[in-house]
Amino acid sequence: MSDIEDGKNLRSGWTTGACATAAAKAACLALFGEAFPQQVTITLPRGETPSFALALAEQGDGWARAGVIKDAGDDPDVTHGATIIATLRRGEPGSGIVFRAGFGIGTVTKPGLPLSPGEPAINPVPRRLMSAEVVAIAKNLGQSADIEIEISVPGGDKLALATWNPRLGILGGISILGTTGVVVPYSCSAWIHSIQRGIDVARATGVTHVVASVGNTSEKAALALTGLSPEAVIDMGDFVGGMLKYLRRHPVARVTVAGGFAKVSKLAAGAMDLHSKRSQVDLPWLSGHLRVLGAAEDIVGRAEMANTALEVLELAQAVGLPLGDAIAAEAVRVAQGVLDGAPVQVDVLVFDRKGRLAGSSHTTPI
Repeated sequence: MSDIEDGKNLRSGWTTGACATAAAKAACLALFGEAFPQQVTITLPRGETPSFALALAEQGDGWARAGVIKDAGDDPDVTHGATIIATLRRGEPGSGIVFRAGFGIGTVTKPGLPLSPGEPAINPVPRRLMSAEVVAIAKNLGQSADIEIEISVPGGDKLALATWNPRLGILGGISILGTTGVVVPYSCSAWIHSIQRGIDVARATGVTHVVASVGNTSEKAALALTGLSPEAVIDMGDFVGGMLKYLRRHPVARVTVAGGFAKVSKLAAGAMDLHSKRSQVDLPWLSGHLRVLGAAEDIVGRAEMANTALEVLELAQAVGLPLGDAIAAEAVRVAQGVLDGAPVQVDVLVFDRKGRLAGSSHTTPI
């Protein structure tokens, strides 16, 4: 797969989650008495079926281990070239599939992340992918799927220092990530170009209402809520400013901006580039909104000390305060300022990490 930037092909790659899944599948086959495959094929959430070569294959009494070297394509990914290793062992009867953090994989130590404190930093989608492969193999071979999956990455502890993991309280190594399994090469000009072309196509085909989504989760959730077709989606990624500025010159009747709470809160605070390297969540600013909504001072204080935007949202939800709605409304005001009078109706939908509606700029969402 490739994208185009300035006439050059940009090659896509595979996430750490996809590599871990391939390694786990190969190790599972060996653990159950099959030969290590020369090429491991897995199925990703969007239906792609990539194949991976093994860089490591070894086994012993009651365990099997396989490794895959991560290829991030042309993306400047800190984990490009890292070896993602899965070691599988049989678990106790009835234990199911259990994930462990091996060397180089971080452990979650703070709240506000998709995983609870104490859990290995192996995100939910990679867990589902690995579990599905193990369950399918076990069923096919008549084996029990009571398996311990340990993921490790040599040098992962050092790689993690170049990520946000230490600040987020993920200690000891990197995270195993990925919602689609595919790494799209990072390129501002290529991505903004594709946003512009998407708007052009919408206008040319008579689409009057588009969804500008930050990512895969918000895209699916927004389509389910609005009833729009996938053709109405503008995959803006982090480039909300580029999308709004283009709409200012080439308007459509309506745009629904859809994203997670953290990203939308950045827009609401005035950021036009939502990438973590170029803008940060303003936690004191979020805490101030809680105070305006009537939160008790102890809640405001906890929000000011929060680890993530998600933690602040959860604090608000726990006491019944509509922080998601307030942030969505603020994001609309910022977007309207960028549009500068262009005939575009803007609404904003905020989702949590599971794709559930956490806020809307409309009393009745769409």
